[in-house]
Amino acid sequence: MGNRRLISIVLVFILLLCPLHTIGFSEQPRYAPKLEFLTGYGSARIKQKGVYHIIPFFFDFNFDLTALLEKHKIRFPGSLTFVLEPFISYVFSPNRNVEVGNNIAFKIGILAETSRFQPYFKGGSGPVFISQHTREQGTQFNFNDFAALGVHYFFTKTVALTFEYRFRHISNAEIKKPNRGIDSHFGLCGIVFLF
Repeated sequence: MGNRRLISIVLVFILLLCPLHTIGFSEQPRYAPKLEFLTGYGSARIKQKGVYHIIPFFFDFNFDLTALLEKHKIRFPGSLTFVLEPFISYVFSPNRNVEVGNNIAFKIGILAETSRFQPYFKGGSGPVFISQHTREQGTQFNFNDFAALGVHYFFTKTVALTFEYRFRHISNAEIKKPNRGIDSHFGLCGIVFLF
């Protein structure tokens, strides 16, 4: 409970500071893709095996949809991004295992792209193969749905540091019983490059 409270306080503090820190990113290329690398730590509880410890490696390809909307005279207050997110995760407990998958997601930026701090919401889904056999899932082929809250901090017009909290739910969409699901919590950090 203490960690959740600390994360909430930090995120509220960042959100309050966001309007105070803006920089001139107006020359930033609107259609340029953004490449983002994220890693961190995740954990879940699985029956009879205890805590499932995960070190993920996400490779995000971000495509700006805001400029496309503006081209069709649709004004979006923040930013809207389509994200293609292949990933591989190393599972080191309860046994050494691996997860491999690909997410499709949308990221909604709360502030304009000219802000040095850019808080965002992100959500998506995609297939995942987990090599760990669990009592919760009847098959190793699953789908993972996730919701995330994060912030980018831009050092320059083309490089940013990212911090993200992510909640993930894995299930197999009733392909095979059992399908109780596995819920995970992730703390992630990474770096963004604009091209």
